[in-house]
Amino acid sequence: MELGELLLSSLASAGVQEIFGIPGDFVLPLFKVIEERGQIPIYTLSHEPAVGFAADGASRWRGLSSAAVVTYGAGALNIVNPVAAAYAEKSPVIVISGGPGVSEDHTELLLHHQAKRLDSQFEIFKEVTCAQTRLSNLASADIELKRVLSECRRQSRPVYIEVPRDLVFAKLPDLAAHPSPSPAATFAADPRAVAACANEIIDLLSDAKSPVLMVGVEIRRFGLEHQVAQLAGRLGIPVVTSFMGRGLLVGSNAPLMGTYLGVAGDSEITDLVEHSDALLMLGVILSDTNFGISKRKLDLRRSVQVRDGQVSFGFHVYPQISIGELISELLTRDLPIRQAPMITVPRNSVRNFRLDDLEMTPDDISAGINQLKPRGQELLLSCDIGDCLFTAMDIEQAHMIAPGYYASMGFGVPAALGLQVASGQQPVVLVGDGAFQMTGWELGNCSRYDWDPIVIVMNNASWGMLQAFQPESRFNLLNEWKFAELAHALGGVGTRVRTRAEFGKAFQSAIHQRGKFQLIEVMIHQGLVSHTMSRYTQALKVFRQAQQAQAASYEA
Repeated sequence: MELGELLLSSLASAGVQEIFGIPGDFVLPLFKVIEERGQIPIYTLSHEPAVGFAADGASRWRGLSSAAVVTYGAGALNIVNPVAAAYAEKSPVIVISGGPGVSEDHTELLLHHQAKRLDSQFEIFKEVTCAQTRLSNLASADIELKRVLSECRRQSRPVYIEVPRDLVFAKLPDLAAHPSPSPAATFAADPRAVAACANEIIDLLSDAKSPVLMVGVEIRRFGLEHQVAQLAGRLGIPVVTSFMGRGLLVGSNAPLMGTYLGVAGDSEITDLVEHSDALLMLGVILSDTNFGISKRKLDLRRSVQVRDGQVSFGFHVYPQISIGELISELLTRDLPIRQAPMITVPRNSVRNFRLDDLEMTPDDISAGINQLKPRGQELLLSCDIGDCLFTAMDIEQAHMIAPGYYASMGFGVPAALGLQVASGQQPVVLVGDGAFQMTGWELGNCSRYDWDPIVIVMNNASWGMLQAFQPESRFNLLNEWKFAELAHALGGVGTRVRTRAEFGKAFQSAIHQRGKFQLIEVMIHQGLVSHTMSRYTQALKVFRQAQQAQAASYEA
């Protein structure tokens, strides 16, 4: 077997079902192997950041790794930001870069695409991946791939593989004659520790007066939504998602109340979470976007945090217990069954959406989608950062992927392409005009692969969320780009709308047409934002002011 063949076989064994990439001279040999073997389909895009976001979108949906293949230097360094986002939000993307050949390590000439040193790229990726390898030793290539891909799955985070371009077609040694060293031992949880941890959780929930279950992104990353829904149903306690976990448990029988957004969200859910005396958090990232806008500071001593391969109770920790192991143990137990309280949550989207001549607002987009989408249909949403994400919070029965924590603009469109590849379904994209300027042009690749997302561009000719934080500034204002007019040139169908009647007509047309991407450009007045984002930005301002005041008091 050749090294390139081993790499592809290892990717397939790890569950990779698609590769996104852009060729370059350092990676051309590997592209040749991928194309000729046909083992895993490859989709080429136009710019490396989109390659990273597409692989991230596919990985988030499936809970298994997707691969991004790029060239050395100019290609790989372009993809660092999407990989950083995947690392922060725990998405198992496999980054594969062509690299300088082993014969080029000792040349006296600088190599094109080289930055400071030949290994500078490798060192950079150490900061945004959980495991790395350079396949320069053929005898250990097999074990190195097993090690790195195992860590990708175990941690649900990106890994980095560099392939010297002159070794892609190199024959591997006879492993029987030259056996590789054994892989490093993996640490399984002590069954007694898992049992003790489960006992403590059950006791806590039994004694609590107002227990709440909050679910976060790790639930989907490790493929545990079905088991968590079972657990929630048996516990009978209220269930909420974190901000980043919006879209989890859609279509399940879990007593799901909604999404916790602190002072920016529904007051009933906020009070439910913040007054809980037993908050069980499964796979929730403790970040400012999830908890920086709390109405009252959460008492984490009354919470159980199950994340990052450990369980934390108040002042003590159960190390090396995965979220899957704990849930499996809890499902074997007699659980304290309760009846979850019925909470009537007033939602913005419930209001009637009329097909009239009133100009569109962000809240009209969520209300219109809820009213006009086919009854009972669960949408697949890919959202960028900004008011489009807050607007999506009011869209019902929707699975959603979004950069809610790392918050990188440009995610929405390319991630939707990865989402369509992974799911085989038509996604809906919500994206602002600022983010669309970054990566929206990847829609030009749709016709090659029969992708047909519905793309809703919220065009207010500004970076709207930044303007909400600093409305007096002029640098957040953009020119009015006519995106709908460009859709045809990119191979799709574009419609610009200003009124609710025009939006209703365009959206109904889009959901009944397949074969081409549909772009609906919704014109929105500058400064007009959704109610949810308005509350969120105001709360975040207060949070930051409090932090600054606290820092000043420490200095004093």
